[in-house]
Amino acid sequence: MKILLDAMGGDNAPDANIKGAVRASKEIEAEIVLIGNEEVINEKVKMFYGKDTISELSDKITIKHTTEKIEMEDTPTIAIKHKKDSSMVVGFRMLKEGEGDVFISAGNSGALLTGATLLVGRIKGIDRPAIAPMLPAYKKSFMLMDAGANTNCKPLNLVQFAQMSTIYLKNTFGIEKPKIGLLNIGTEDTKGNDLVKETYNLLKEHSEEYGVNFIGNIEGRDCFSGEVDAVITDGFTGNIFLKTTEGVGKLVKRNLTESLKRNILTTIGAIPCLPAIKRFAKTMDYKEYGGALFLGVKKPVVKAHGSSDEYLFYFTIKQAENFVKSGAVDKMKEEFEKK
Repeated sequence: MKILLDAMGGDNAPDANIKGAVRASKEIEAEIVLIGNEEVINEKVKMFYGKDTISELSDKITIKHTTEKIEMEDTPTIAIKHKKDSSMVVGFRMLKEGEGDVFISAGNSGALLTGATLLVGRIKGIDRPAIAPMLPAYKKSFMLMDAGANTNCKPLNLVQFAQMSTIYLKNTFGIEKPKIGLLNIGTEDTKGNDLVKETYNLLKEHSEEYGVNFIGNIEGRDCFSGEVDAVITDGFTGNIFLKTTEGVGKLVKRNLTESLKRNILTTIGAIPCLPAIKRFAKTMDYKEYGGALFLGVKKPVVKAHGSSDEYLFYFTIKQAENFVKSGAVDKMKEEFEKK
């Protein structure tokens, strides 16, 4: 297996990308291909590790040299069409041509979605691919879909999000009948806008036909209860939900840290609780859950957080390996193309 990593994408590129790849290479079976400017990458390797080339660090890591980079401010469609030797476009091309099994990038989100759709292609039968991150919940995690790829959706799209979530969770986590909830402002079937109400009726009446274990509407506060495996929504609502969740997590961590360090007594009193505090912090840390999967395209694609550091790249690479091993994309193609 080969994991293709955009070495030039992200706020902390290429430093965090390289360090994350080196760390992950010690724990995974797959090979990692860093896609980017070879001279720049090896200069960083020398700076960080005192080696002349990355091959001296690990025989699992190689470099695919590129000369261009898609910037965060670039217009997605124009960048994909004109920056043909960028790390992102080359990565997609390698993925499509079978030179890699999964592509990871923390770069321009719009370009990533455009490239995945235009260069790799949608699975036949799927109207719109979607971004699906995993988020922490009580004693488990849940999938949010869509988290920003499609700001305007039709009921068909949300139904397909539910189907794709079901296939992924079943094949990757072994959940035989994942519980699928529809994000809404209330649990009653009369609540919500037209999109949500129409989707609710479709899922309620045809859940068996769709192969979805639909548990009904779910409010935002109940998504973290551990009672749902996937939360379905449109990309506009999902992106707001995702970023609000990240913000609350940072607030909790900051307030907890400041409270424990308020004075000498609180610091001393916190010492016996440190193991529990560290466990809690680990559970709440979004880095532990890797990147967001881009479901609905013909090959595995993972969107890493734009501000990914070494540890988030490390977790995302491990997640990507499991994504490929699960065979979820092949299962989606099988399910949707036979319809």
